[in-house]
Amino acid sequence: MSALGIKEEKMQPDISVIFEQYNKAKRFKESIGEKGLYEQSKINARFYSGNQWYGANCGNDRPLVRHNIIKRIGDFKISQTAAAKYDIKYSVDGISFAKAKTDDIKNLALNFSDREFSFTGEPSEDEINAVCSSLSKYYKYTAERLSLDMLVSRVLRKAFISGSSLLYTYWDSNAEKATNGKTAKGDIACEVIDICDVYFADGYLENIQAQPYIILASLIDKDAVLRQAECYGTADDLSRLKADSDNKVLVLTKLYKDYSSGEAKIKCVKVTEEGYLRRDYDTRLHLYPLCIFRFDESGDTAYGESEITYLIPNQIAINRMITAGVWANIANGMPMMVVNGDTVTGDITNDPGQIIKVYGTNEDVEGAVKYVSPPDFSANFTNSIESLIDNTLTQSGANAAARGDEQAQNATAISKLQSASLMPLNIIKENLKEFLRHNAEIWADFWLNQYKNRKIKIEDENGIWYFPFNAERYRGLCFVTAVKMSQSENYSPAEKTAALGTLYDKGIIGKEQYISRLSDELITDKSGLLSKIKEDRENESV
Repeated sequence: MSALGIKEEKMQPDISVIFEQYNKAKRFKESIGEKGLYEQSKINARFYSGNQWYGANCGNDRPLVRHNIIKRIGDFKISQTAAAKYDIKYSVDGISFAKAKTDDIKNLALNFSDREFSFTGEPSEDEINAVCSSLSKYYKYTAERLSLDMLVSRVLRKAFISGSSLLYTYWDSNAEKATNGKTAKGDIACEVIDICDVYFADGYLENIQAQPYIILASLIDKDAVLRQAECYGTADDLSRLKADSDNKVLVLTKLYKDYSSGEAKIKCVKVTEEGYLRRDYDTRLHLYPLCIFRFDESGDTAYGESEITYLIPNQIAINRMITAGVWANIANGMPMMVVNGDTVTGDITNDPGQIIKVYGTNEDVEGAVKYVSPPDFSANFTNSIESLIDNTLTQSGANAAARGDEQAQNATAISKLQSASLMPLNIIKENLKEFLRHNAEIWADFWLNQYKNRKIKIEDENGIWYFPFNAERYRGLCFVTAVKMSQSENYSPAEKTAALGTLYDKGIIGKEQYISRLSDELITDKSGLLSKIKEDRENESV
């Protein structure tokens, strides 16, 4: 038994084999594209951040201008995709889903609670529907607890730079959760994984759940590795652990599917080159706890493709053209001087009002100093720069209408223009929708196989209450997930407030409906106002 009480298998995966598999996948990634996945990701990251003259060796004598359209395109697409609203719903395959009222679910949950998880017989359809509705609400609570919106934004940003990125869900055994007055040990946690740190068994297989194994590579501080080894009972294996110059150790986490029990189960092992960090153990999961988001499909590999790779030539051309224009303006405003050294013996500083002593005749004075006029700067050159910028933005789907820069007569016209212009982003949003669906399936896999008996926290219009989730009872059910995604709103809070005011003035909505729909940024105490309206109405009826 390990220090965590996990039974260890007699036949442990061979460490040398794991490193061979890692190196094989590493060579495959190095062969992708002209520069390989690692080098291309570094270049893309530099261009996205604005370090776009790196390695150009242009010196520091003149300003090197940058007009970062890559970041503008990326931030636009990331923000538009992340702003989409989504709703996760769980159901059980083969069971007609009947949307129950929240009160009915809560009353059913309280009835289950009285039995303290002591259930008999097969779950009824009402019970299954209550479980599905509760899990759907619990997903929202878990998403808020883990700051899923922030994690998704990070996934999108990394995917825009490198082509793809992953969200890794793991079991945090140190987490403590209070469930209805009692403490439950352990809960799920999430981490964004760079695609450069993920190694697939088959680099051509896009469905990562079909991969025979997946390896995660991480550089961890040596002291932290040794502390983990103490917990996992492998300290003796790592007595001769070596670190690099930064005191870091390469740790490989291999996830693979084991079919010895008759069904696919995910097993895991953590190794260093010197020995096991954590020996082979059963995660009790049926899905790899990884979901991948690809900004664009590469078409022939499991790794996505970054738009930045193909925007870089345009970015370089724009920077060079703008820099040339700036240099030309500097040459016009501060032209080069030609000085006759025979008649001007003093130093020339070019400061305003400088007195220059000239020795010789009047002809010598006239020819002592001259300015070299630079060639005329064609207006077509400036037009070419603007045209290249506009065309690059338009071809990337970040045109003026989509960005909200297009002129229109009213808010409705602006919304129509933006809706039409944002249509190309629907493909990316569909990718995000599939990403969120896979993530919801992974979370359900954890809840069903790690929670055992636990009262899960629900927060809705009835307040906070707890649903008695008997994981073992529902483990045999085939849970499926559905994602409903709505477009982000194109109207500002002021425009929405004006629209609500119009509905109120026409008597279509009442005071409570009007106040409840106002932005929280405009009204800080909506509940207090609503309570006062209700109190006044009750007093009037007396």
